[in-house]
Amino acid sequence: MNQLKTYIKTSVFTVVVLLALSSCKKSFLEINPKGKLIASATADYNLLLNNEDLFNIYSSVQVLLSDEVASTETYFSSAPVSQQRTFRWEADIYDESEDASEFSSPLKSLYTYNKIISEVPASEGGTETQKNAILAEAKAGRAWTYFLLINSYGKPYVAATAPSDPGFPILRTANVINNAYTRASVQEVYDFIIDDLKSAIPLLPATVSHRTRMSKAAAEGILAKVYIFMGRFDEALPLLNAAFTDLAGSSVPVRLYNYNTALAAGGAFYPGSSFSGPAYPLLIDNEESILARQFNNTWGGFNNMALLKRETVELFSPSDLRLQFFSNAPMFETVPFANKMMRRLGPSNCQFGVLLPELYLLRAECKARLNDGPGAVADLEFLRSNRIAAAGEIPVPNSAKADRVSLLRFVMDERIREFALEGFRWYDMRRLSVDPLFTNQQYSHTLFLTNGGTTIFTLAPERLTLRLPLKVLRMNAGMPENP
Repeated sequence: MNQLKTYIKTSVFTVVVLLALSSCKKSFLEINPKGKLIASATADYNLLLNNEDLFNIYSSVQVLLSDEVASTETYFSSAPVSQQRTFRWEADIYDESEDASEFSSPLKSLYTYNKIISEVPASEGGTETQKNAILAEAKAGRAWTYFLLINSYGKPYVAATAPSDPGFPILRTANVINNAYTRASVQEVYDFIIDDLKSAIPLLPATVSHRTRMSKAAAEGILAKVYIFMGRFDEALPLLNAAFTDLAGSSVPVRLYNYNTALAAGGAFYPGSSFSGPAYPLLIDNEESILARQFNNTWGGFNNMALLKRETVELFSPSDLRLQFFSNAPMFETVPFANKMMRRLGPSNCQFGVLLPELYLLRAECKARLNDGPGAVADLEFLRSNRIAAAGEIPVPNSAKADRVSLLRFVMDERIREFALEGFRWYDMRRLSVDPLFTNQQYSHTLFLTNGGTTIFTLAPERLTLRLPLKVLRMNAGMPENP
């Protein structure tokens, strides 16, 4: 994070939006802005977009919610209660006195983005072009933040029910006084996200000049992903193609790392560590990152509680170099986990904003769904050629190319291989649960007991939507809760 500090320039401007949810206010959306300086110049609002809180999402709950996870009683029993509840997919994860970072962290970002959107048009000293570019970045950032929130606290998108499914309050201003908040519908939130992105894209920088700042390619990738989560694949594919085209003009390197060389002596990820795995690049140095966002992965490195289950380990081919990010033994031990389970070595900070590997996988999915099998296979095999050592293991198997559904299942398995124990799977579980091509999905967690037995926890459909934290409901008695 020291590299970020030099970029953020906090000594130049004390960010007005270093925020915290107030525990004594009546509304969970009443936020106390801190700092002594008030933004007024256009340049001040530009600096607000360099706020570290916009890059760091202080939650890793999505990792433990994903179904590639298993655990052992030895380590599970000593984990915090909230983590045990999350693994069991219980209705309420936190006690009434606890904050939920997956709730509070995005709200801090929303305050920042809304402040910029409301005030930068009247700011001093900037041209209209500069103001519009800053405004566009804030709108696209707000859209990405709402996408996180609606995919936590709203039901998975179904066109027939989205207009009536409870979503999340839509905040358009940085207002700390208003108490009259209501939950917009899932449809209204998605419409809000799309409107923000559509209005932002034409005004965003055409090139990626810094990974923490929004670009046209990044926003196109986000809007494509939004459409994919809505099942609008024909609208997503042109946006993904446009994003790849725009990346060609990037002023910073954007490319897939070839693990065959990156993991070798002298490569980008070398030297590695037996404790934390390969030396994965930091946020602003990752050349696969188009929009740099990250969260601290509690279960990446020094934690033996959340493990990659055997069925997921077996998805990897023998020479898949992505396995080098995992260990088959507990921290500081040499005896392997039972049942072929593995723990993630690193990186400790998961990068999950807009990533080049995901763009390839999203485009492969869209092509497969739109009956362009060869196009989907080409994207898959290009990614796999940068991840797998043995040439014979790179091609997509003939069995996966047999029909559209088989190819789509292979795409989803490739997403698991690429992002195992990094939280991506949770969002895929949500959207696939309402996908007519993936009916009768069953999700479970296995806890391996010290006596040799197992306890199986099965995910109920209503638990695909997180309940609002109890602390939030206590401060907002009229706020309707999820089932």
